[in-house]
Amino acid sequence: QVQLVESGGGLVQTGGSLRLSCAASGSIFNPNVMGWHRQAPGKQRELVATISSDGTTLYASSVKGRFTISRDNAKNTVYLQMNSLKPEDTAVYYCEYFRSGGMDYWAKGTLVTVSS
Repeated sequence: QVQLVESGGGLVQTGGSLRLSCAASGSIFNPNVMGWHRQAPGKQRELVATISSDGTTLYASSVKGRFTISRDNAKNTVYLQMNSLKPEDTAVYYCEYFRSGGMDYWAKGTLVTVSS
């Protein structure tokens, strides 16, 4: 079992910044992938960014250049630095831990609201 605890969501104005954190605990093994997804009201959940345990990153085109994903393997924590936020970034952001073999865990989500 893997437990994921998020922090850092909140309300910010357009153009502002927020940093999300997600700490994993439990049966953490390498290699693995941690990442962030988001779901806006009335829309499907979408991938935001992922980072593997070897540091390989992947970004959605909508956030590339504005968001940065990073991780601290010693702390089993993944971060999402979000800059130049837009109202369309408003969503519930979910942290995910994935490892091949069916290990796929999700955090409960943290709300990010960007006001115009």
